[in-house]
Amino acid sequence: MSRITSPPPPAARRPRTRTRAVALAGGALLAATALTVGSLAGTASAQTDGATKAAAKVDNPYTGAKVYVNPDWSAKAAAEPGGSKISNQPTGVWLDRIAAINGTSGARGLRAHLDTALTQSGGSPTVVQLVIYNLPGRDCAALASNGELGPTEIDKYKTQYIDPIASILGESKYANSNLRIVTTIEIDSLPNLVTNTNGRPTATPQCDTMKANGNYVKGVGYALNKLGAVGNVYNYVDAGHHGWIGWDDNFNATAQVLKQAATAEGSTVDKVAGIIVNTANYSALKENNFTINDNVAGTSVRQSKWVDWNRYVDELSFAQAFRQELVNVGFPSNIGALIDTSRNGWGGSARPSGPGATSTVDTYVNGGRYDRRIHIGNWCNQSGAGLGERPKASPAAGIDAYVWMKPPGESDGSSSQIANDEGKGFDRMCDPTYTGNARNGNNMSGALANAPLSGHWFSAQFQQLLRNAYPAL
Repeated sequence: MSRITSPPPPAARRPRTRTRAVALAGGALLAATALTVGSLAGTASAQTDGATKAAAKVDNPYTGAKVYVNPDWSAKAAAEPGGSKISNQPTGVWLDRIAAINGTSGARGLRAHLDTALTQSGGSPTVVQLVIYNLPGRDCAALASNGELGPTEIDKYKTQYIDPIASILGESKYANSNLRIVTTIEIDSLPNLVTNTNGRPTATPQCDTMKANGNYVKGVGYALNKLGAVGNVYNYVDAGHHGWIGWDDNFNATAQVLKQAATAEGSTVDKVAGIIVNTANYSALKENNFTINDNVAGTSVRQSKWVDWNRYVDELSFAQAFRQELVNVGFPSNIGALIDTSRNGWGGSARPSGPGATSTVDTYVNGGRYDRRIHIGNWCNQSGAGLGERPKASPAAGIDAYVWMKPPGESDGSSSQIANDEGKGFDRMCDPTYTGNARNGNNMSGALANAPLSGHWFSAQFQQLLRNAYPAL
C-alpha cells in the first residue's frame, strides 16, 4: 500500500454521509444463523447476456441473509488454540489464480464452495464472498502478491479466469438459487493507477506500464460486466483505504478511475453494488480519541506526523465519504460500502483508553490512536494487530456490512525469499528488519518475522489476532 502526501490544503471539510435505505441488523453473520431482517424480495426475473433466472436484486445483499463459512479456513482456525471462538465466522474465498477456480491442494474449488454454501443455507438467503484477484501485472507497487499473469495478458485474464468464473456462477443450480454472490473486484489495482504513476514520488515502472496499457481498467470493467450479468451477483470494487486515498490529490482522482473502469468493456455503473475498503489492511475502524477537526495549541490534527494532512483518521468516516464521492461522479445513489475489519481491532493491553497528552499535536494523536503501526503505509503482517468488529450487516449509514474478507491467519507475504509456483515474489516490506522504503518514511516495516507466502497459514499471526481482538473475544 502506498500514498502521496499532499501540500497543506485549505481548511478541512466535514466528511459527507448519506443514509441508505437498508434495515439495521445486529449480531454476527454466522452461517448457522440467519440475520433476523427480511429475505430476498420479488419474484424470479429473466436475466440478459446469457445469465439465467435469479431472485430479484436487493439493496443490501447482507440484509436478512446468512453468510457462508469457508470450511477450509474454519478447520485451520479451529485447530489453533482458542480458534474455536471464531472458526464459525464467515470469511472471503480468494480466487487468486486460475487454478483456484477448480481447486488447489488443500483448498476446494469454486463449485465445491457454492455447493457447500447451498448446504449451509438450508433454503435461506446466503451470501458467498468471493475475492476476484488475478489481474495482469497484479500488485504493480509491491511484490508479495505479484500474480501469474504478465502485464499484457489481458486476453488470458478474460478467457481463462473471468469467463470460467462467470460461467460457473451462471449455472442454473447457482444462479437460480437463494445464494447472493458478493464479489470483491481486484484488490489494490485501481488506486495504484492514481498514486503510483505519472512521476509521483511513489511511482513505479510497473504501475506506469499498467496505466499506459489500460489493462487494469479493461480487466476490472470486463469482470464487472461479465460477473454482473449474473442476476444474483453483487460487485464491490476495491477502493484502498483512508491511509492511501484520503488525501486531496488522491480522493476524487480515485473516484474518477473507478468510474472509468465501471464503464469500460461494456460495463455500466449499475453493475457496481458498492465499494470495499481496508481489504487485508489494518486501518482502525473508528478512532474515538481524536477527530480530524481537533486542535492542540492552535495546531490542527491534520498537521500531526501521523495524519499528515489527510482528510480522514479512520475507515468508517473515509468509507462513508468516498461512497458519497462516487455518487457525486455518477454512480447510483444507493451504492453501498463494505469495510474489512478482519485485522483492525488493535485491542489488548496496549490499546489507549483515552486521548493522548496535549503537550503537542503529535503526543495527542500518537497517545490516543488505536492504530499502533509505526507508519500508516506499513501493510504486511503487522505486529500488534488484532481482530476487529465481527462481521455484521448494516452497522452504520451507507455501510452494507463489516466483513472479514481477508481470512484471519492468512499471511500478507513472506518475510524472506521463498521459491514457489504461485507467482508470488518477496517484498522487503514483509521483512521486519527493512528500513529502506521511502513510502513509509524509511521507518521499520512493522512486519512479523518468519511469515510464509501470502495466503498461506501463519499461526503466529492468528494467535496475535486472537490476543489483541477488539471487541475482545
